[in-house]
Amino acid sequence: MPSFSSHKLVVLTILLPVALIYSSNAQLTSSFYSNTCPNVSSIVRSVIQQALQSDPRIGASLTRLHFHDCFVNGCDGSVLLDQGGNITLSEKNAVPNNNSARGFDVVDRIKASVESSCPGVVSCADILALAAEASVSLAGGPSWSVLLGRRDGLIANQSGANNSIPSPFDSLANITAKFAAVGLNTNDVVALSGAHTFGRAQCRFFSSRLFNFSGTGRPDPTLNATYLATLQQNCPQNGSGTNLNNLDPSSPNTFDNNYFANLVTNRGLLQSDQELFSTNGSSTISIVNSFAGNQNAFFVAFAQSMINMGNISPLTGTQGEIRSDCKKVNGS
Repeated sequence: MPSFSSHKLVVLTILLPVALIYSSNAQLTSSFYSNTCPNVSSIVRSVIQQALQSDPRIGASLTRLHFHDCFVNGCDGSVLLDQGGNITLSEKNAVPNNNSARGFDVVDRIKASVESSCPGVVSCADILALAAEASVSLAGGPSWSVLLGRRDGLIANQSGANNSIPSPFDSLANITAKFAAVGLNTNDVVALSGAHTFGRAQCRFFSSRLFNFSGTGRPDPTLNATYLATLQQNCPQNGSGTNLNNLDPSSPNTFDNNYFANLVTNRGLLQSDQELFSTNGSSTISIVNSFAGNQNAFFVAFAQSMINMGNISPLTGTQGEIRSDCKKVNGS
C-alpha cells in the first residue's frame, strides 16, 4: 500500500508541470464561461430555436459558418467580419462564401442576447462553435461538450478562404489535402462531410454533373438515374443557378446518417460528396459504409471531428480580442 501511494505521488509531481504548461497555453475548456457567463449555451440555443421556426435551413447554415471560419486562420470569427476599415478584403466576399454563406443575422442576434447577459465576455468565435453544436443537436444529431475560450481575430483572409476551404468541385485528393493542412485526417473528412445530412445547395454547385461532367457532354455516370432526372428538372441546363436543392433528399432538415445511405445508392448531391464512396480504392469507402450502417458510429465520430475542427489554431489568452460586434473589429 505505501509503495502505491508513493508511486501516485511521483506521478502527480511529474504531471503537475505538464498541467501548468497546458494552462499557460490557455487551452480551450468546456468550463471556460462557467463563472463569467454560465448560461451562454442556453442563450445560443434559444435564439437558434426561435430562428428555426421561420427558417428550417438556419441550423445547417450556422454549422457551415463554423466550418468556413475554422479553415481560414483557425477558429477566430474572421468569417464574420464585414469589409470596411482595416478589413479591405472580407472572407464574406470570397468565392466559397459570396452569395452562399448565410446566417450572419442570426449570429448578430445571438451576440446581442449574450452581450445583454454577459457584456464583453464571450467571443464571436465561441458563439460560432456553440451555434454549430446547438444546430446539430436541435436537428436530432449528437450533442457534445463544446470546448471554449477562443478569442476573435483582428484580420480577415480572403485569399485564404478562396484557397483553403474545400470546394464542391474539388477532387477527393484535394479535399483530403486541405483537411490535412489544418491537422484533420481522412476520418474527419468523411465525418464532417456528414454535415450535408441537412441544409440546401444551389444548382450552380453541381449542375456540371447533370449535363456536362468533366467536359464529356454527358452526366456524371456515378449519379443514380432517377435522382439525375429529378435534379435535371429542378436545375435545367440554362436555368437559374441559385435554385435550392436538399443536400439529403430523404430527410432534409434532420441530422441523421441518411447522407451516407444516399452515397451508397449514388444519390450524393455534390461531386465532393459522391467521391467519398465512388473513388476507386479510397479508404473513405469503408468509413462511408460504416456510417451508413450505424448511425451511432457516425454521431460519435462527428462529435469528435467537430471538437478536432474547433481546435484549429484558436487565439487564446491575450491574443486577439472579444469583439462587441461580430461584424467589425473593436474601435473600427
